[in-house]
Amino acid sequence: MERKLVLASHGKLASGINSSLELICGNQLAIEALDCYLTESFDLEKEVKELMKRYREYELVVVTDIFGGSVNNEFLAHIDRSNFYLVAGMNLPFLVELSMQLQQAESLPKLIEMSLETSKQSIQFCNPLISGELEEEEF
Repeated sequence: MERKLVLASHGKLASGINSSLELICGNQLAIEALDCYLTESFDLEKEVKELMKRYREYELVVVTDIFGGSVNNEFLAHIDRSNFYLVAGMNLPFLVELSMQLQQAESLPKLIEMSLETSKQSIQFCNPLISGELEEEEF
């Protein structure tokens, strides 16, 4: 079964992070961005239904920007669909991990869990790390 990764966000975060992802990992045809609410006439429910229909024969991973936000909530309505995986909290380290192994991983749920764990470690408050290193160097 083919796999597809969809990035969905309020505003242009999805296409912006996809642009960064392409710079790091190369252009990947299995990734699509859905930028929401860019026009007054944007219909989130319609867009999500069309997307879910278009990829009904795929293993589909959707990554949204904010858990509990309208974009995430609209996809939550489809959570019972088989071969559909929804992740909230879009960030570049997670997407690099996920996209690099998307097509070859045996289990998408395991890949998602592993990518989440790895990406959590990349979120760091740098000031204390660096000042701690500097203090250690002074001794």
